Amino acid sequence: MQLGNLIDFEVEGEDGRFLPRLRSLSHLGFEWMYDRNRLMLWHNFIQKFEPHLKDADELDPFYFDLLLDAAKRWHLQNPKRIVCESYIRLLDFEGRLYPEEHCYICEGRIEEEIALMQAFKPAHPYCIYAAALPTKKILDFFKSKKTVFLEDHEVDILFDTVMKGF
Repeated sequence: MQLGNLIDFEVEGEDGRFLPRLRSLSHLGFEWMYDRNRLMLWHNFIQKFEPHLKDADELDPFYFDLLLDAAKRWHLQNPKRIVCESYIRLLDFEGRLYPEEHCYICEGRIEEEIALMQAFKPAHPYCIYAAALPTKKILDFFKSKKTVFLEDHEVDILFDTVMKGF
């Protein structure tokens, strides 16, 4: 599977043909690509972009920069944390970040514990039957876009939410 690789190439045949050919193709690898666990997490993350961006005619450089930044940090940090931080940046960029203290389902105020739906929409844990997270930590995460103050099990819950789709 050749998904999520960084390549360098030259374009041949941009003279109005439907699909130009790529020449002088070279793969630009990262040191973490030989770590099977990190590579599988990378592939799972990259796969979420295809359905999300498939109808776009033109892509903003933000998406490339987001993925390149993630790839450069992938071997330095827990990849699940990178996925969560990248995803919240994506939501913020697209204007879909919902940093409210009200449940998306019942619109009631969320107190001590919060659960997150797809696209990190907040809800009461009992409204969506999901794992509870500390509300203050999650709202801080929404502001800072950093997972540094979250425990590993909390990051795992966020990661599972991201893997449900963008």
